[in-house]
Amino acid sequence: MKHMKITLIEYTFWLYILACIAWLLLRLAAISLPVGIVLTAPILPAALLIPLKASLAAKILGEADIRKFWKYEAGFAILLSIVMAWVIVEIRPVAFFTQISNTGAILKGIFSPNSAKMIPMLAALVETIYLALMATVLAIPFAFALSFFAAKNLMYESLLGKIAYILIRTISTIFRSIEAIVWAIIFVVWVGIGPFAGMLALWIHSIAALIKLYSEQIENIDPGPVEAIKATGASTLQVWRYAVAPQILAPYLAFTIYRWDINVRMATIVGFVGGGGIGLALYQEQQMLSWRNVGLIMWLIALVVWVMDMFSGYIREKLISN
Repeated sequence: MKHMKITLIEYTFWLYILACIAWLLLRLAAISLPVGIVLTAPILPAALLIPLKASLAAKILGEADIRKFWKYEAGFAILLSIVMAWVIVEIRPVAFFTQISNTGAILKGIFSPNSAKMIPMLAALVETIYLALMATVLAIPFAFALSFFAAKNLMYESLLGKIAYILIRTISTIFRSIEAIVWAIIFVVWVGIGPFAGMLALWIHSIAALIKLYSEQIENIDPGPVEAIKATGASTLQVWRYAVAPQILAPYLAFTIYRWDINVRMATIVGFVGGGGIGLALYQEQQMLSWRNVGLIMWLIALVVWVMDMFSGYIREKLISN
């Protein structure tokens, strides 16, 4: 029977469950290694019996209920993952509620910001905003051009297209998976401490992120105009220009504004490693335990993020409505 066969995904799924159980036995019990080996010894033979799971479940539950059994399996796996996450992250609710007094000086500084530092902090904030703006603007042409080559529906018609698609998608995924703060560390060593390093970090991360957003929008376009243009004997560039571009310009603009919004927030983080802007000022004030200055910076950042949220939301609404 087809439904009784176990797939590679199901096998991996059950191996994960068994590994979780073995780990929890060792971690929660805080037992010695010999005892742990004894307790977890049945895990290996249990893994070898996984292929028999479907047949045994079918015999026990019956043919009608076996199709619903996966829901219970998934529920158990989710519950087990939550338990593991709770233990690994070392969540301590008691410490959260009983040790708040340790943050007294910080909270006092946040809610009584030092207005005397307003001018220099505003200058750093302006630097942060324009740092994010330049990173976004310079990323647009690269992401726009490469997004066509990263769209599956445009590139999977030939072997060369498939190679280009896989190559660009892979590179952009790798670059996007490396956080901007890591790129900032690299560029700080490369070009020195300052906003230029922060801009470069956000720029390269923005290219990778926008390639994903742009290309996915291309993959969701209406294929009708593309087929109509192709039927006239148009070249690939003409198809992209007259059939694809008109459908993606408005979403592209919305994605770009959203990315600028993200870059403003991320610019604060890259400043912690020397990327310039208000993030660098925040790091310096925090190192000197000047909590009132830290409070001023935090309120300024919150204000700018709020304004950017309202602005980007308004622009996206206008673009979608038109």
